[in-house]
Amino acid sequence: MIAVTDTSPLCYLILIGEADFLPKLFGQVGLPQVVQDELLHDAAPEAVRAWASDLPSWVAVYDNPQGGSAPLAKLQAGEQAAILLAEALGAEIVLIDEKAARRVATDRGLRVTGTLGALGEAATLGLVDLTTAVERLRATNFRYSPALLKATLERFGRK
Repeated sequence: MIAVTDTSPLCYLILIGEADFLPKLFGQVGLPQVVQDELLHDAAPEAVRAWASDLPSWVAVYDNPQGGSAPLAKLQAGEQAAILLAEALGAEIVLIDEKAARRVATDRGLRVTGTLGALGEAATLGLVDLTTAVERLRATNFRYSPALLKATLERFGRK
């Protein structure tokens, strides 16, 4: 299985120390070059830059795909490239947090999850403790709707 990720999910999983479940959940993880560039940007947290400068073997970086449509043009570069790369690779899933980008990806027939969904899936396999991971996520600047958090906790076993 291959998953493609945008910057946000990977960044937050690195920040909370949970990125290592990704290959156990998805196998290979693909990044468009623009996503790696964003992870390495001077404004990115030091832990994220360090991780992105020495990628694990389960991460593959791909050239930024070309093409797109009007809905894609409204998205940020990393989101656009992640969606196009997921399509080009025939990825089983794309990790994106931003609502508009998730909608575009879904409309294009892609299976989508975000940081919370990936954490929930990993929790069901015993790869992470969801409560602890969410507490660590709350300590970052990760933005989520209370309804999404509630739905995630309910779906993955905590009421």
